[in-house]
Amino acid sequence: MDKIPMTPAGHRALNGELKQLKSVERPAIIQAIAEARAHGDLSENAEYHSAKEKQSFIEGRIKELEAMIALAQVIDPKTLSGPIKFGATVVLVDEDDAERTYQIVGEAEANIEKGLLNINSPLARALIGKEEGDSVEVRTPGGAKDYEIVSVSYV
Repeated sequence: MDKIPMTPAGHRALNGELKQLKSVERPAIIQAIAEARAHGDLSENAEYHSAKEKQSFIEGRIKELEAMIALAQVIDPKTLSGPIKFGATVVLVDEDDAERTYQIVGEAEANIEKGLLNINSPLARALIGKEEGDSVEVRTPGGAKDYEIVSVSYV
């Protein structure tokens, strides 16, 4: 299996979610299943079926998180410099003069609303290898967009 690139913050977040699921969510759902069982006939017990579905989701997410953490390659952006690569924080200006700041992160921690850009996204792929002052054209599902790279930092 390939390693999954991840920032230290992303790795901490996944470990935190895993700990929450194992120490809080899992015991709570086991308790809810036990209470629903006590109500009698399981074939018509909506609480029981709902709790079992939630348990299935929690167990699946735990397995997914454990796999991601096992394959994680934690890369500290503070140790990097130079052209844009994984971990870079990039300030861009688009053709409408709107300024946006993104950090290029792994797929597991990407969240565009928080400015965390998936390394596999069209924008991140277009930015990789570029430097401050360069212009890039990005082909997205919504059409082509032009950006100018205002600054690149590794924080």
